Amino acid sequence: MAGPLSGIKIIELAGIGPSPYACMLLADAGADILRFERTSGAMVPEGMPNWDLLNRSRRSVGIDLKNPDAISLLLELVAEADVVIEGFRPGVAERLGVGPEACLAANPAVVYGRMTGWGQDGVLADRAGHDINYIAISGALWPMGRSGDIPVPPLNLVGDFGGGGMMLAFGVTSALLSARTTGVGQVVDAAMTDGSASLMTMVHAFKTAGLWEEERGANMLDTGAHFYEVYETKDAKFMSVGAIERKFYAELMAGLGLDPTDFPDQMDRSGWADMKRVFAERFATKTRDEWTAIFEGVDACTLPVLSPFEAPDHPHNVARGTFVEVAGVVQPGPAPRFSVTPSEISKPPSNAGADTDEALASWGVPADRIAELRAAGAVG
Repeated sequence: MAGPLSGIKIIELAGIGPSPYACMLLADAGADILRFERTSGAMVPEGMPNWDLLNRSRRSVGIDLKNPDAISLLLELVAEADVVIEGFRPGVAERLGVGPEACLAANPAVVYGRMTGWGQDGVLADRAGHDINYIAISGALWPMGRSGDIPVPPLNLVGDFGGGGMMLAFGVTSALLSARTTGVGQVVDAAMTDGSASLMTMVHAFKTAGLWEEERGANMLDTGAHFYEVYETKDAKFMSVGAIERKFYAELMAGLGLDPTDFPDQMDRSGWADMKRVFAERFATKTRDEWTAIFEGVDACTLPVLSPFEAPDHPHNVARGTFVEVAGVVQPGPAPRFSVTPSEISKPPSNAGADTDEALASWGVPADRIAELRAAGAVG
């Protein structure tokens, strides 16, 4: 059966990073998305396969957004759409003529999703930035790192994808439910600063309760605790340890061959630093595979740290189908899982403009109109 968003029609004004990720999630879930993007300056040479997996499961329409005929076409299609998603700087869509006011005039029930780093307003709204900057002012970057060291950027997962793309997908889906009930569309202002701050809610709860220190690497979840840490093994690989609950900690100690009565209580912070040295020395005596075997089937919350090259082959990921192969490329499969309307990767990513005629025709644009638009340079 088709995914849970089957029948939802979305116009994507191509961006980079978080907005394509949100659209990937929605497209994997069955939404019919037309990705409108420039064909000039495309990163993938014509005729070569597209490597950008964020653009999978949807078709690409080449368009010149500075062409009035292209804007007219877009607004006509907005009238047939449920959602418009854009990732421009504030004001750019308005200057092009495809901002919220124009789109809601064309379709009062449309949901208009906007993805930016800082948001549509605020002191920094017009400033350039990237994930590292957005999570810097939201308070999400500061705690990431070890005691006495500098903050460590968590790739671009917290701002771009967790606080950005996922929040945009959540916001768009929520607004869609509202529009289906009320017939009234609205603007979803998704900002990576806001989203990454939201991801820190539990830390703020700990702070309020006096359970979180400002010092980096001094808390239970930020490598301050010996039972929530990564340890190097004899073969220069790593094991992850997350034995927070006492029953799991007991299993961890048993697997390491340590008697808990010989050491301070698990939650005695004064002993954490010494216990980390004890654990580090013990993990360094065996290889990662040896430790994996020791903790196999044991609830010690202790598992190997796998690289992205290794992860697809882990037995659990294989059993779950966490990674899939599409057109010869191994990649993360759709998430989450739906029991009745499963998501799927409907197609590999398209090069810019590769599906223009087919995609426009599927949304009801006649062949002669497409030919006129192409002749006018509006689409390509």
